[in-house]
Amino acid sequence: MKREIINLKPKTQKTMKSKTTSKRIFSRMSIAFAIAMLMFVGTMSAQRIKGSDTCLPLSQKLAEQWAKTHKKSNISVTGGGSGVGISALLTGTTDIAQASRKIKFSEKEKLSNKGKQAKEVIIAYDALSVIVHPSNKVSKLTREQLEGIFTGKITNWKEVGGQDLKIVAYSRETSSGTYEFFKESVLLNKNYKTGILSMPSTGAVIQSVVQTKGAIAYVGLAYLNQKVKSLSVSYDKGKSYIVPSVQNAKNKTYPIVRPLYYYYIAKQEQAVKPFIDYVLSAEGQKTVSKLGFISIK
Repeated sequence: MKREIINLKPKTQKTMKSKTTSKRIFSRMSIAFAIAMLMFVGTMSAQRIKGSDTCLPLSQKLAEQWAKTHKKSNISVTGGGSGVGISALLTGTTDIAQASRKIKFSEKEKLSNKGKQAKEVIIAYDALSVIVHPSNKVSKLTREQLEGIFTGKITNWKEVGGQDLKIVAYSRETSSGTYEFFKESVLLNKNYKTGILSMPSTGAVIQSVVQTKGAIAYVGLAYLNQKVKSLSVSYDKGKSYIVPSVQNAKNKTYPIVRPLYYYYIAKQEQAVKPFIDYVLSAEGQKTVSKLGFISIK
């Protein structure tokens, strides 16, 4: 009986060629897909803004308006405090640090040690308002009285013309730029009293004052609402008391006013400049005024 010999070699070669061709096609498709994705990502503008709770509503609104005319732009805005924002700039977890106080020398040094240089832009100004519970009869305080209250020397409202009621002082956390500015401007760098109630956000400060009859605290002017009462303040030992308002901040009669900042890494300027330019534009500054902040122009 003859055995039939089947030659599989040609078929095997054909199969191998087919597999090789398939691999090449798949490889080319993968490269094409990767290029397409890179081109897509390149057309997107994803940026992160982090830091000051004072700046938070302003940055959120500006980012929202920017997105209306820049559909491919994606800007995320989060708070946490000025110190948190600047730390995030150091670690590369934000593109813009929003701050309600100036960057510290120690923070600049840390950035420099990592080969980074921060650029500073003033985006607006903010007046700090001293607030109390609506039922509080006190309507004005001097800087010296505020210093006494927040350092613990004055403990009862009757000491400053109010009713016989214990003063409950609220403050922001130490990472807050507002905490540091109030300490510098109002307390003249004296330490806050031991046991002062530190709040994690401006919203928490407002809520605490609403719920506490003997409360006193400080917040940015833009956060004021009818649930709390703002006090007039004197920086000339009681000769004149000024109401916190945008107008009084602009004409420089209200004393507790500070700049609000954006910080970014110099090497990344090209990426963040379009949005910052918008913030500084007439349209952007109009939003600044609408939200209760003071425009730079």
